[in-house]
Amino acid sequence: MLEAAVACLAEHGWSGSTVTVVAERAGVSRGAAQHHFPTREDLFTAAVEHVAEKRSGALRAVTRSLPPPGSVARTWVIVEELVDLYTGPLFRAALQLWVAASHEEELRRRVVAIEARVGRETHRMAVELLGADESRPGVRETVQGLLDMARGLGLANLLTDDKPRRDRVVEQWARVLDEALTPEA
Repeated sequence: MLEAAVACLAEHGWSGSTVTVVAERAGVSRGAAQHHFPTREDLFTAAVEHVAEKRSGALRAVTRSLPPPGSVARTWVIVEELVDLYTGPLFRAALQLWVAASHEEELRRRVVAIEARVGRETHRMAVELLGADESRPGVRETVQGLLDMARGLGLANLLTDDKPRRDRVVEQWARVLDEALTPEA
């Protein structure tokens, strides 16, 4: 049900994604859907949270197959994985929620809370994956800049798939991060 909700939101936007549409896609009755999720907001916020948690788990799994610490190849893989967070259907679905939340106060309250939690977790994972020392001046801002840049690439990807340009940006950011995060001798 939650996967169907994210897919509907990504494909049809907020206005085209109703509990009925999601229930049909998930192969359950509308009544069963409303039993578990009494409101539309309950369904879609739970769906985005669920998929965000799955994506975080997948990102953690990347650590098992990373190139050695201190290599540009490792940083490149990490940057690419973080950018992928913002170029897939989850980001597209989350963006639909953001837009709807900008006009609906109850939904806004929920989305702000989810995004704050997901943002903190993503930042924490980025720091961990990169081995970044946030006690050094500018490191926290550099990592946050990476996440902001990734979000911007995700926004650009909504209109056109510009993978060749995105790949060049990822490669450059990996070099920038290696330089910025390497402690000076």
